[in-house]
Amino acid sequence: MTSASREAFEAVTAAFASLGRVCLALDAQFDIRHLSPKLDGLLGDGATSRYEGAAAEALLGSELFGAAGSIREALAAGERREGWRAWLKTEPEGARLVSVSAAPLLHVSGACDPEAAYLVVLRPADEEEVASAGVPTSFAGLVARSRPMMEVLRLVERLQHSDVSVLVTGESGVGKGVIARALHANSLRRDGPLVSVNCAALPDALLESELFGHVRGAFTGAVRDRVGRFELAAGGTLFLDEVGDLPLHLQAKLLRVLQDRTFERVGESRTIAANVRVIAATHRDLRRAVEEGRFREDLLYRLRVFPIEIPPLRARREDIEPLARYLLAQIGQRMGRTLRLSPAARRALIAHEWPGNVRELENALEYAATVAQGPALDRTDLPREIGDPPAAAPARPPGRDAGAGALVTSPPAPQEADDAAGSRRPGRDAPTREEIVAALETRRWRIADASRSLGISRTTLWRRMRELGIDR
Repeated sequence: MTSASREAFEAVTAAFASLGRVCLALDAQFDIRHLSPKLDGLLGDGATSRYEGAAAEALLGSELFGAAGSIREALAAGERREGWRAWLKTEPEGARLVSVSAAPLLHVSGACDPEAAYLVVLRPADEEEVASAGVPTSFAGLVARSRPMMEVLRLVERLQHSDVSVLVTGESGVGKGVIARALHANSLRRDGPLVSVNCAALPDALLESELFGHVRGAFTGAVRDRVGRFELAAGGTLFLDEVGDLPLHLQAKLLRVLQDRTFERVGESRTIAANVRVIAATHRDLRRAVEEGRFREDLLYRLRVFPIEIPPLRARREDIEPLARYLLAQIGQRMGRTLRLSPAARRALIAHEWPGNVRELENALEYAATVAQGPALDRTDLPREIGDPPAAAPARPPGRDAGAGALVTSPPAPQEADDAAGSRRPGRDAPTREEIVAALETRRWRIADASRSLGISRTTLWRRMRELGIDR
């Protein structure tokens, strides 16, 4: 860079610094080419030298500036973004909340470095501002805009210096695993491994060995020693997904690990120290499970030292659009395509109830990206239960009002109106609990197949399952 270009950038950074801003210039590869020294005042001494020349992703996170990052995608398309939020890691305090604005750099009279392609401006942002601004915020792999999820992000941020056990609860598909990864990445154990085990995916006979390991000869088929997940996670975090499905005899053994921080392999009496942090997650109501004798009350208290509840996607519709953009950017990255949502598709996504939560949203976008012919995903590209606009229920034969003698048309029953676009046959009652359970068990709990056999939409089936308390 010429001395004239350097002087020009220093003048720009000085002007932004007088307003409390930090200025960055990125090249076409999104590496930090120039960086204001004021970053030291924002993140601590040495931050400027540490990040100058590094990828913007290292400073601002992959959600915004990774290969499929939201702001990176916008800048590459010639767009600008203003007022997005991100938590930047600081040492030793932890994290600092900042507002991020970015735009393609306009070159004037050759004064700027010709290699500089984008301008990024950072300023401190307080939590009250974020709660009221309604702009997307990224932190440790999470993207959110709604007030409930902002509270979750704050909890993750506040736990960065703690090693307590965390119980993450919420419906299937809300992102409990993403929260667990964020808790690990923002913890004192982030340099250690994150080991996950799904307690519902393994039979009881194998789950104990999977968690604690076994020695050769401990049972039929144990031809060699096996290291369990607790040992593999030493120095890091063990994520117990669907912990509500853990059988009672293993609940007792897990309780001992949490209390004494020791365990034994199956078939061995030698005690091993458990140097792990435990994060558990479940979609089940564990308090109800305790009342029914299916879950130990003392284990529940040990697991939920710090509880975090993730609200369903339908309760935080403000998050649907930023989540969809983020997921679509990742899908486009895998497909080697640039994808975007049409206004009609965006409205359809926001209007949908999302019984499958974020997992259903990702699957719907994957489907739409597969069938879409161009870069813009339209409403017709979405799965039918999401993309079809609500249709009017078929009118019933007119009848006579006995009192006035006028012709009237009876309104459709609520269930029929709800499923007019779905497929429920008019005039048929809603399926009973026995019908739903039989259809699910016959089709191995595949929601799409069961809904077709019952003649209703997947959305209606999910709703009826919630109403009737049907849970696999």
